[in-house]
Amino acid sequence: MIALIQRVAEASVSVGGETVGAIGKGVLALVGVERGDGEAQAARLAQKVLSYRIFADAAGKMNLSLQDIRGELLAVPQFTLVADTSSGNRPSFSSGASPEEGEPLFEKFVEFSKAKARGRFGAPMRVSLVNDGPVTFWLQVRPGVTQEI
Repeated sequence: MIALIQRVAEASVSVGGETVGAIGKGVLALVGVERGDGEAQAARLAQKVLSYRIFADAAGKMNLSLQDIRGELLAVPQFTLVADTSSGNRPSFSSGASPEEGEPLFEKFVEFSKAKARGRFGAPMRVSLVNDGPVTFWLQVRPGVTQEI
């Protein structure tokens, strides 16, 4: 599973002109599900997003996590994160999970992370954000790879 996380002052997602999720200070996580991912990857990625230290401490160093600052999380499914762009001019999505596999794992990520707000899987969405920094990181967990968090 992949998460592109952005430290935000605020963020929102809308579907069909209706705001379906909004947060204040926290993290916007764009989440992609790859073939072979399972609940273990959803749990590890959620924990990593919650504990990744991207917020400034009193000395101005990135030493605080989303949990430390009691920030909010907006999770948005984004299958394009799993694209293979290594050849040609058109991305390949063959490494992405099918919608039938991806949606339940995105929902598990939302459950494990206790995201305050979320986008809608498979829906055309508009995401608005005020990136704080800007600060953006790519996080990835893979099946069979042990990672300490």
